[in-house]
Amino acid sequence: MDGTVLAAGCVLWRRSPVDGGLQVCLVHRPKYDDWSWPKGKLKRGEDALAGALREVAEETGHTAAPGAELPTVRYMAGGRPKQVRYWAAEAVSGAFTPNDEVDRILWLPPAAARDRLTQHRDRELLDALDALRRPGTTLCP
Repeated sequence: MDGTVLAAGCVLWRRSPVDGGLQVCLVHRPKYDDWSWPKGKLKRGEDALAGALREVAEETGHTAAPGAELPTVRYMAGGRPKQVRYWAAEAVSGAFTPNDEVDRILWLPPAAARDRLTQHRDRELLDALDALRRPGTTLCP
């Protein structure tokens, strides 16, 4: 591509163990002191979905079942264009262990996640996830 950094990630979700409501997973990256979705750069030749699921596992400790593809997010990072492809993905197993890249995760209802996300551009992915939950859609988290 034209020097664009290619990355992928997921809006990881689960049903609350307490009330069954929808929760999404945010990761805290100490390097940037931000809250975002699990994501990362693709390895050379890596399929975007495979990379997204790998990043979820590395950053959250969870295995995920992918669902619908969400909007691609594009922005400048370090003076270079970056493109991040996202999928909705259900957390099916696993447990978080802090590491150098991600020191905390939070499972939050979508409204609370919207307030916690550092970058406004990440909020549009919540809107896309919400659209999947509307009656008549087949991929409802």
